[in-house]
Amino acid sequence: MIYTRTLISSALAAIASVSASTASAGPAAQPDYSFEKCYGIVKAGQNDCQTATHSCAGTSTMDDQADAWIYVPAGTCGKIAGGSDAPKA
Repeated sequence: MIYTRTLISSALAAIASVSASTASAGPAAQPDYSFEKCYGIVKAGQNDCQTATHSCAGTSTMDDQADAWIYVPAGTCGKIAGGSDAPKA
C-alpha cells in the first residue's frame, strides 16, 4: 500500500514538473554573447520571439517566414543567404 502511494505521488510530481517546464511560452532568453536579430532565416517552430501573426517563441508555422527572427552572433546575419536585420515586407 505504501509502495503504491509512493509510486503515484512520484508520477504526479513528474507530470507536474513536465507541465510547468513546457507551459512557459514566451520570448527566448537573450544570449550571453554579442548578438543581433536575424529575420527571414528561421525554420518553422524555431523563432525566438513573437511575430506579427504569432505571440511567442517557437510558434512560426513556415520556414523562412519574413517577420520571424532568431538570435545570431553579431555580424553574421548579413552573411547568411536570405538573412536581414529588419523584418521583410
